[in-house]
Amino acid sequence: MRFRDYGFRVGYLPTGTLNAITDVQGVRVGQVSWITDGDVVHRTGVTVIWPHAGNPFRDRVFAGTWILNGYGIMTGRAVIEEWGVLGAPIVLCNTRSIGLGYEASVQFMSDLDREVGDLDVLMPIVAECDDGFLNDNRGSATPVEVFAQALREANTGPIAEGAVGAGTGTQLFSFKGGIGTSSRVVRVYGKNYTVGILVNTNFGSRHQLQVQGVPLGQMIADFMPAYEKEGSCIGVLATDAPLMPSQLKRLAKRIGLGLVRTGSVGNDGSGELFIAFSTAQTVPREAGATSNMEYIATGQFWTQGAPIDSLFDATVEAAEEAVLNALVQSHTTVGRDGHVLTQFPVERGVDFIRDYRRRTDL
Repeated sequence: MRFRDYGFRVGYLPTGTLNAITDVQGVRVGQVSWITDGDVVHRTGVTVIWPHAGNPFRDRVFAGTWILNGYGIMTGRAVIEEWGVLGAPIVLCNTRSIGLGYEASVQFMSDLDREVGDLDVLMPIVAECDDGFLNDNRGSATPVEVFAQALREANTGPIAEGAVGAGTGTQLFSFKGGIGTSSRVVRVYGKNYTVGILVNTNFGSRHQLQVQGVPLGQMIADFMPAYEKEGSCIGVLATDAPLMPSQLKRLAKRIGLGLVRTGSVGNDGSGELFIAFSTAQTVPREAGATSNMEYIATGQFWTQGAPIDSLFDATVEAAEEAVLNALVQSHTTVGRDGHVLTQFPVERGVDFIRDYRRRTDL
């Protein structure tokens, strides 16, 4: 069950049909977990987000990035900062596997398009979380074949959440964390647009956890792991709203505000790295090609406010709910050296929230 299946809402905006990043037409997600036991224990995996149904090397999309706390890696950020375009699938993995994720992306795209590396080099987007509490980082990195499978099997349907893909070994407020997703639909200038977010959650200390404004982390002191290990959070935003790179950077920034609503303070040893892209139009590589640019204007319209505010609302709401979906969808996982991350006790948390609201008349 997902967070809202327990009778709660996050914000006021409606969700898309799937309440997932794949509500943005054409966006595809692939996930593969890599689990091994024996001399080396692996609890990790790969999650891939394709920006559209075609070839992003040929038909790039506008994009922007933002860093809330910078102890982490997202390759290709410099290109997006300079050009404002995304020309590759977005790959999420563990810290140990950044290099092989980069190689796998180049290999896969070279097989897809023979001019990759000739017409231009590929600049892969690979972002990591440190899942070393459960996954043995001293062992081998995730194989290229696992990345290739996630890239190959990506689809537009519902998305598995929790301990899956790149979230197989991650933690969230000292509970088991993982993948979460959510979406919102907004109306701007008489048109409906969708904002979808996917997060790989690996952040937060127990005492920081808040759900629906209730300090659950201070109410649930058991199920603590052997030690608290800070990690990261990678947030990916897709939208079909026509936005320029500077505007997408502003949306990426607001993913962090959704994390804050769940209790994040951007801990010092945690890397909160966010990327946002728009599928509304593509930037082709063909020589002499031009594109008719459409975008939602920003800047206050006097007493009318700014239309992008509704997209900010959508971003913060979807990011918050994506984190909460990761929290309630994950399952207890045993990893290296007997380390355990326990599933969040959902029913107990629900009871605490309802009791808190009764006592405070909320």
